[in-house]
Amino acid sequence: MTRPSIYLDNAATTPVRPEVREAMEPFLATTFGNPSSAHHFGREARAGIYEARRNIAAAVGTEPNEIVFTSGGTEADNLATVGCALAARAAGRPFRVAVSAIEHKAVLAAAHWVEALGGEMITLPVDACGRLDLSALDAALARGVAVVSVMWVNNEVGLVQEVAAIAERCRAAGTPFHVDAVQAFGKIACTIPAGCTLLTLSGHKIGAPKGIGALVVRDKNCLHPLIHGGGQQSGIRPGTENVAGAVALGRAAELAAQEVEEFGRAVGGLRDDFERRVLAAIPDAQVNGAGASRAPHVANVSIPGTDSEAMLMHLDLAGIACSSGSACSTGSVEPSHVLTALGVPWDRAIAALRFSFGKQNTMADVDYVAEHLPGIVAKVRQLAGVLGR
Repeated sequence: MTRPSIYLDNAATTPVRPEVREAMEPFLATTFGNPSSAHHFGREARAGIYEARRNIAAAVGTEPNEIVFTSGGTEADNLATVGCALAARAAGRPFRVAVSAIEHKAVLAAAHWVEALGGEMITLPVDACGRLDLSALDAALARGVAVVSVMWVNNEVGLVQEVAAIAERCRAAGTPFHVDAVQAFGKIACTIPAGCTLLTLSGHKIGAPKGIGALVVRDKNCLHPLIHGGGQQSGIRPGTENVAGAVALGRAAELAAQEVEEFGRAVGGLRDDFERRVLAAIPDAQVNGAGASRAPHVANVSIPGTDSEAMLMHLDLAGIACSSGSACSTGSVEPSHVLTALGVPWDRAIAALRFSFGKQNTMADVDYVAEHLPGIVAKVRQLAGVLGR
């Protein structure tokens, strides 16, 4: 019998959509010009870039000239966080950034970089449902910060942040607000709220290739570039653009915006059924974030008596791909900083698995995992007992 291959790690990356491959293919072959060139080869490439900006801008509710292409979400997060801090320092404003305790490592590492440069990082706490402590935000804004950075949907648990309320506070304080929308866009409605200055998108989370992302920059004076060279993209992110990648992101963004409601119904239904069946088959399992506002594609489940790395190995042997949290943290022996910030106990945090669903998943996938998961759990628990863990 052929082992199935069930992919439930869509929060890490998604397969490239056929429509996206079709859109980008000409820019890998015949339409190969440099978009900065004046001749017709360059004009054709430049037209592709412009159309991509139009598609992305329409999808998030902004203007095409506010789209800055990057190599992905990590670069966009760094550009927003560190770029704003550098601009503030140059202007004599507080060299200080405020980030939530459950941010992606791309934002947290960028904030630590600001610290290394002599600045300050304020970590804003969240409650057990992942909601930002607004009183702590108000206190940070009163002290003065270069930027507030908060992710719209958490990548490990799927918790949805109240970005409109945060944006309004930042707007009233005259402080740039950066939203990491990498896990939100295409999963929930994502029209950029008033008061949001910067917004990060990533292509490979929505069916585009890896290596392409974008930062929406609504105020070009709020940040300094991190890369220096030519004058492309208003100097904010200079260098010859990844034209094929930009076209791919534009098409993927267009499709994701069109299908977001359908995605929520179909994928959310699979996720909810999966959680019900896991809890029925493994009564002491717990869904982290249950009862909180969550995006429809992520199920974070803790299974006591196991550890996530052992579970991942046995699940992979059974043909099931998932993760223990952020793909950027795979191999870490420490519990997730996200679960720790949510108040999840250590023994439950190290036993957490993230199953994340995509549009290609079916009920047959849920059936297979629900059927095989209890046996895998029993095996891992038995091995843990033998090893005295």
